[in-house]
Amino acid sequence: MNGRTHDGYLFQPQVETMPRDQLAGLQLEKLQAMVAHAYDNVAHYRRSFDAAGVTPDDLKSLADLARFPFTVKNDLRDNYPFGMFAVPQSEVLRVHASSGTTGKPTVVGYTAADLDVWSDLMARSMACAGARPGDMVHNAYGYGLFTGGLGAHYGGERLGCTVTPASGGFTERQIVLMQDFGARVLCATPSYALNIAEVAESEGADIKGGTLAVGIFGAEPWSEAMRQQLDERLGIKAVDIYGLSEIIGPGVAAECAEARAGLHGWEDCFLFEVIDPQTGDVLPMGETGELVITTLAKWAQPMIRYRTRDITRLTDEPCVCGRTHLRILRITGRNDDMLIIRGVNVYPSQVEAVLLDRPRIEPHYQLVIQREGTMDTMTVEVEAHPGVAVDDYDEIAQDVEHHIRARIGVTCRAVVLSPGEVPRSQGKAVRVRDLREQPG
Repeated sequence: MNGRTHDGYLFQPQVETMPRDQLAGLQLEKLQAMVAHAYDNVAHYRRSFDAAGVTPDDLKSLADLARFPFTVKNDLRDNYPFGMFAVPQSEVLRVHASSGTTGKPTVVGYTAADLDVWSDLMARSMACAGARPGDMVHNAYGYGLFTGGLGAHYGGERLGCTVTPASGGFTERQIVLMQDFGARVLCATPSYALNIAEVAESEGADIKGGTLAVGIFGAEPWSEAMRQQLDERLGIKAVDIYGLSEIIGPGVAAECAEARAGLHGWEDCFLFEVIDPQTGDVLPMGETGELVITTLAKWAQPMIRYRTRDITRLTDEPCVCGRTHLRILRITGRNDDMLIIRGVNVYPSQVEAVLLDRPRIEPHYQLVIQREGTMDTMTVEVEAHPGVAVDDYDEIAQDVEHHIRARIGVTCRAVVLSPGEVPRSQGKAVRVRDLREQPG
């Protein structure tokens, strides 16, 4: 990153504070090149553009992008493994892939230039979040086909940090390494960071009073209530980071440490839209809908109007940090994560926000979904604080049921479990246990 030190962290004023009219001009230039590249080199895009009656020559303004068709995850599966690549496979230096647990995995590829851009964006994101050159970064994101681990790893090195590639698991050992190495930055999923805090507390390890100062957390939705828990229990400033493997990986957007009030989307490399999930119409700035992203600097596998399924809204209001890139306000959930319980739309993150406000329970939970007759029902399994009497569990459950009904509008059943009974996450947390397809 050809940046400079600014207020204690690496900053790129020529990019991150670019006037919005100049930023729009840069986006249009890059967008025209990327759409032409996709049309000329990817059969899927040529077919879909032709079917929609558009060509790259129709892209005269940023607003014209709304005439082009969307890309969805099934397009990647239908073109498995390399049908979405826009360069010869010999020019692809790395591939990542999803787990493929619900079908064929989605494969993503990177050229040398793509990997360079990704490292730059992750370094920019980590700096935005409060990491500094020379920091010891403890990277507990999973390594492998998942993009989180290697994304944070190369970003930290690009920023000039020392990176410990801890990955997930062996939590007791991770705590020892964080303390012995003097880690200042923790990279992890928020649920695993909470697991680290819990294990440290149970072992009497004083992470909160140590060197740790910044937590860069992503890969799953999390609430403001979860942020408060992480701040307090780890003694850090917990900052959100956002990305998708289909787009590039982590580093698409990041909160700034100054405001922690929305993720700055890096508009020199991505174009962001919010659409009505039902009609596909582009919504005005500030309205809530589904986030759509177009890549402007990923040559191996361009994504044109990719439907992320993430529900959010955008703002271009000035930020106290001085960055001009729009902000993606906290993602409330995903279209495909939404549950319909007795006619009410429910996101797991909404339930989490309620639970973390309630006394006498730990911030660990699972939602158990079952079918009773023609309706889906939800049981919320929560965990009591250590030391809470078993005789109090029924009262706590009633309190949880009441507050979920009052704040979300859905009737559910709550079950209070003993400490340690809710499964812990070594990576992305499993918040929903769906029993509707199981017999009996």
